[in-house]
Amino acid sequence: MTSSTRVRSLGAAGPNVFPLALGCMGMSGMYGHADEAESIATIHAALDHGITLLDTGDFYGMGQNELLIGKALRDRRQQALLSVKFGALRGPDGAWLGFDARPAAVKNFLAYSLKRLGVDHIDIYRPSRLDGTVPIEETIGAIVDLLKAGYVRAVGLSEVGVDTIRRAHAVHAISDLQIEYSLVSRGPEAKIFPALAELGIGVTAYAVLSRGLLAGSRPKQGDFRARLPRFAPEHGEQNRRLVEAFATFAAARGLRPATLAVAWALAKGEHIVPVIGARTRAQLAEALAGVESSLSPEDVASLEAAVPASAVGGTRYDPHQMGMLDSER
Repeated sequence: MTSSTRVRSLGAAGPNVFPLALGCMGMSGMYGHADEAESIATIHAALDHGITLLDTGDFYGMGQNELLIGKALRDRRQQALLSVKFGALRGPDGAWLGFDARPAAVKNFLAYSLKRLGVDHIDIYRPSRLDGTVPIEETIGAIVDLLKAGYVRAVGLSEVGVDTIRRAHAVHAISDLQIEYSLVSRGPEAKIFPALAELGIGVTAYAVLSRGLLAGSRPKQGDFRARLPRFAPEHGEQNRRLVEAFATFAAARGLRPATLAVAWALAKGEHIVPVIGARTRAQLAEALAGVESSLSPEDVASLEAAVPASAVGGTRYDPHQMGMLDSER
């Protein structure tokens, strides 16, 4: 491991991890069809290149994603740290039915995750969203019970704001906050990141390519991104200009868009670990190259001027989902 790929700490209470994590959501239908053999090969390639943290949710593919990871880790459990989100409720038709973070539900979700993954513990366990009907203290307290029993190693959070972070951290030290963060999604910089720094909490940053927007991705049939505002036709021309500016900046430095996105996120702070949603070994290779591509402060400033967050068209989720995000309040 070179100096540029030295491990990063997920806060004072979390594990040390490779500077890049593999997000596995897209391997279970969220972005359309995914090839299981290639997904497993991608997970294996990630582990072979030193990646340690795999991120999933028990509701991805209604449990299929955990089964996939369990299959991939059958003979490699010791190579991986598992980050699991819980709480989203799904219907048999795939519908989203709400969120449940009651203590009994937390323990029930964990029991099923352990079974599907084929493991005896989860390394970082986190509610995927804030359940507005359950005090965060009760949810975190339930995870702490599981931690004391040996089923969980660290407690994480996802998409919550400063007040919730402080209340949760008062119950038990939080390892990291998982939140969307990219060149065009920089909201956490204002209040959330300063609070995390104060409390010694790390960041696992997902969607560093704004879900592929900055790479020029166009959602196909079965891809949930087709319902996201930033991919809507009315924002097409506005966002196309940002995509072109991003691609021009990357090309001038001999980088692929995914490589540049990872390099930018890593340059923004030692507390940040990008979670890249690679579904193929080729996509993984582009992301891994970002770990070795250092950006100077001048590069970062120039890139942020060329692709300003204020110029993006559309919010990162639809209005209903944005209203549910504690991190946006």
